[in-house]
Amino acid sequence: MNKLILLTTLLFSTFVFALSEDVKQSIEIEADSVMVDEVTGYNEFIGNAEVKQGSLVMTAEIIQVQTNTDGVETMVAKGTPEQPAKYIQSQENQARFIEATATLITYDVNEGMIFLVGDAFLVQGFDSFSGDSLTYDINNDKVLVKGSEDGTKRVKFKIDL
Repeated sequence: MNKLILLTTLLFSTFVFALSEDVKQSIEIEADSVMVDEVTGYNEFIGNAEVKQGSLVMTAEIIQVQTNTDGVETMVAKGTPEQPAKYIQSQENQARFIEATATLITYDVNEGMIFLVGDAFLVQGFDSFSGDSLTYDINNDKVLVKGSEDGTKRVKFKIDL
């Protein structure tokens, strides 16, 4: 139990999110099971895993959290093609929530970057992007989308007016 409290404290102390109110919120993590390795800072939440802090919600079958002495470094959400990982968060400069899905979502907390791999899909404001992989720079509000290397999955961009 002390390990889980320590992990929650570390998560809370280092997350920097788009909404200023989000960072003030407590972090809640739910899953069917958890494995915590205090030596390496590796933590794995397995089975319908869900992380919440303020407007941020991240869900997947498995969510891996890597910490160090300063706090959280990365969160990796692993889904499947049938049940992809999801990331949702409100943005101060957007009218709508940022919503993303992919087979694999990596959130680099320190850099403010989200990397989507495998059927990547992102809705930003009234625009949507899809491709084989996608990089979203939270701090600078930039999106980079790539199609598959074999050319079977092309990039798609949709603007709703």
